[in-house]
Amino acid sequence: MADVNRGNRPLSPFMLGKYYRPQITSMSSIMVRITGIASLGTAFLVVCWLLAAATSDAAYATMNGLLTGWFGDLVMLLAAWAIWYHMLGRLRHVIWDFGYGLDLATSEKMGWGMFVLATVLAIFTAIVL
Repeated sequence: MADVNRGNRPLSPFMLGKYYRPQITSMSSIMVRITGIASLGTAFLVVCWLLAAATSDAAYATMNGLLTGWFGDLVMLLAAWAIWYHMLGRLRHVIWDFGYGLDLATSEKMGWGMFVLATVLAIFTAIVL
């Protein structure tokens, strides 16, 4: 086995701070994972809302009040952003799978484009719906 000095270097690229400088490509990849998990949480809230509607008028009134108030509007706006961002991240991977946009400059532009386009689409969704 090769003599490798593992004590003087970080063991994970996710050690943000003095060991690893965040890049748009790594941050967008991490955000795709986070938005996927957040979308599951949003789906759970929608299922709770449907279960409350099927259970009783009081349960429905409580859940509906929570999801249609200012807090629910904020959660749903963030959920729309997460869904759009996650979808754009998956689209970026499909483009990469076809062999396009693999150079650093294009990857960085696609990373920034995901943030901007997800924000625009989330605001558009909030206005239309």
